[in-house]
Amino acid sequence: MLAFILRRLVQAMIVMITVALIAFMLFQYVGDPVTFLLGQDVTPEESRALRAALGLDQPFVVQFWHFLANAAQGEFGFSLRQGVKVSTLIAERFPATIELALVAALLALVIGVPMGVYAALRRGSFLSQVFMTISLLGVSLPTFLIGILLILVFAVQLGWFPSFGRGEVVSIGGWTTGLLTAKGWHHITLPAVTLAIFQLTLIMRLVRAEMLEVLRTDYIKFARARGLTDRAVHFGHALKNTLVPVITITGLQLGGLIAFAIITETVFQWPGMGLLFIQAVNFADIPVMAAYLCLIALIFVVINLSVDLLYFVVDPRLRVDRAGGH
Repeated sequence: MLAFILRRLVQAMIVMITVALIAFMLFQYVGDPVTFLLGQDVTPEESRALRAALGLDQPFVVQFWHFLANAAQGEFGFSLRQGVKVSTLIAERFPATIELALVAALLALVIGVPMGVYAALRRGSFLSQVFMTISLLGVSLPTFLIGILLILVFAVQLGWFPSFGRGEVVSIGGWTTGLLTAKGWHHITLPAVTLAIFQLTLIMRLVRAEMLEVLRTDYIKFARARGLTDRAVHFGHALKNTLVPVITITGLQLGGLIAFAIITETVFQWPGMGLLFIQAVNFADIPVMAAYLCLIALIFVVINLSVDLLYFVVDPRLRVDRAGGH
């Protein structure tokens, strides 16, 4: 187990260093921070002085080392557009994105798993066919179109939900959340549903496929031969083994929800990191773009490592294989 964890940690460090190098290259080859800060009319003397102050006159390796050291402390300099520390901007926007992603992931799991189980156990039923049709629509329709349709129906025509913003939030130890207020839940409903639909259909189709495969295995036939009830077979044996690969997909999809909430946040003007990144791209705000890239990579690495460890704990076959290999 320890060797497995150490190996995963080494792989995670290699990934983060590679991503940090890509982010650092943004500073080197995408725009000139001196021009952004001082403008086009800067004199050569002012340009040299600022480059020396920022360490841009140092060799590439030295600059990259300083970048790694600062990034490890969560420091990426100042936003070229807003003149505020990037770490401050990330801290302000990070809770909104995490909140949206977690609510969307919870919706996808709570609705997607039962739908997948039902579609597997009642393959020929009308409701099962309806679920499969919905899943095809959810996979096929782009996220921005789903968001616009939800705004048109539920915000414009029916007026049930607001179409933008985060609503009323409360601060708990510096962490802001709208999940403790009625207006916060009111505002998060449409963007969370928009973000969850694709993940919901993916989980539903995965659970259905895995459930059907598990139901054909020999140990399920043996369980039926022992006289176990359908409820015990379906939920005590089949579903338990079905959820093992679902854990991996769900964990990776959570990272995807956080990383790719950009479209949803833009459509609903949700004040999260995705909207911040879009604004940074429009204004070529390189420090914010680099910080976003490193943070998203860190989230993926942490989630992937957690999923690997959880998979190792849940699936006894991995422990047996590794023990046999040693």
